[in-house]
Amino acid sequence: MAAYFAILVAVLSRILPHAFQTTSVGFTAVGGGLLYYGARRNRWQAIPAVLALMATDVYLTLFVYNYAFHVSDYLVTWFWYAAVCLFAHQVLGRKQSFLRVAGAVLATSTSFFILSDLVVWAGSNMYPHTAAGLLACYVAAIPFYANDLMSTAITAGAFFGLPALARDIAANLREGFEGQRPA
Repeated sequence: MAAYFAILVAVLSRILPHAFQTTSVGFTAVGGGLLYYGARRNRWQAIPAVLALMATDVYLTLFVYNYAFHVSDYLVTWFWYAAVCLFAHQVLGRKQSFLRVAGAVLATSTSFFILSDLVVWAGSNMYPHTAAGLLACYVAAIPFYANDLMSTAITAGAFFGLPALARDIAANLREGFEGQRPA
């Protein structure tokens, strides 16, 4: 159930800032939510998470941004959603540790940065289609990468860390109560 909650948080982190006109913050729980969901669910259950985020993309494009919706504009993003779920299932599904989660966070944010900006460079006329144009596109996106890396680290840290912290506290409390029993 917590995995579905992580996807709900990811969806709401994309929709609610627009409802409250706080989009300048640049925080999204998508990367962390997908990592947690993918680690907790089997491979085929990535489909509901991807569908929920696809629906969010459609909603935001049509009703918040008031743009025309073209599936081709989102194929790379939707592929990335599925890839992160499958990656998390493979890397974090059996064993989680601080280093594994930190590596997954870095890989998730970096892969989105590389793929999305490559698509912007190749599919628009915002930058010249040269090596210098590609470099300019990536340089311009560094602040967005920093925001994504921080928000992915925060949400993944919370999703993976809070249950581990709760288990440790519960174990310490049990241990403390057992130590106080009369012999």
